[in-house]
Amino acid sequence: MTRRKLTRRIAMHLLLVPFLVFALFPFYHMVLTSLKQNKELYDRTAVPLLIRQGPTLEHYTKLLWDTAFLTWTKNSLLVTMISTFVSLIIATVAAYALARLQFFGVASLGTAIFVTYLVPTSLLFLPLAQVVNWLGLGDSKWALVVTYPTFLVPFCTWLLMGYFRTVPKEVEECAMVDGATRIQALWRIVLPIAVPGLVCAALFAFTLSWNEFIYALTFTSSSEQITASVGVTSELIRGDIYYWGSLMAGAVLASVPIVVLYVFFLDYYVSGLTAGAIK
Repeated sequence: MTRRKLTRRIAMHLLLVPFLVFALFPFYHMVLTSLKQNKELYDRTAVPLLIRQGPTLEHYTKLLWDTAFLTWTKNSLLVTMISTFVSLIIATVAAYALARLQFFGVASLGTAIFVTYLVPTSLLFLPLAQVVNWLGLGDSKWALVVTYPTFLVPFCTWLLMGYFRTVPKEVEECAMVDGATRIQALWRIVLPIAVPGLVCAALFAFTLSWNEFIYALTFTSSSEQITASVGVTSELIRGDIYYWGSLMAGAVLASVPIVVLYVFFLDYYVSGLTAGAIK
């Protein structure tokens, strides 16, 4: 590699540094706050971006042992995984039908699904509360399993519609000429090629479910049923008193599953995308 090319590559990487700092700063400040002692945390003369009096794990200890954080996290994982799985199945079938089948109003229906996703949850939780009460699921994490697909299915359907349209129709037609049904062509031909799109939709659905707050706050109230996003804010904010250390500790621990999920599936996503292109 010549010196000119090396200099250009270094310069290109240096240009990314401000964006990297901008992206990592919130996480850095969150971790820093969770490790500060209370006397330094509430000292107005202390440097906010450094730890001067030594780190401590007392906030994590308080969060794990003095609250039901592990129960909240278990509820979040259960609700998120079931909601994501159910929504992905429904969205896959719906997106394939809208992308492949020709029937009256198919374009309008696709647009309507996208518009449905844009409706804010703050407008939907009131009618959904009536549905939850009618089903007898009040103050239950299963109410979230029922309501989360209302915004996950439209989003995943809209996302997968575009991906299915990139899959050549000829591969399905060849399979059906050989005797496969439409469902068999979807299961054996289209889905293996569309793995990157499915992974992307699952990641986004998992993230949306994990971070959801309004439905979780509305439909659950007891400490045994609430999710981590509601539990951390409701238990560690008492009026005008904010337990910042434990709040940030909860935010750090709650972000770990999302970080691990994206790191774990990053290489899989890229390799799957390459394999799909080669096929």
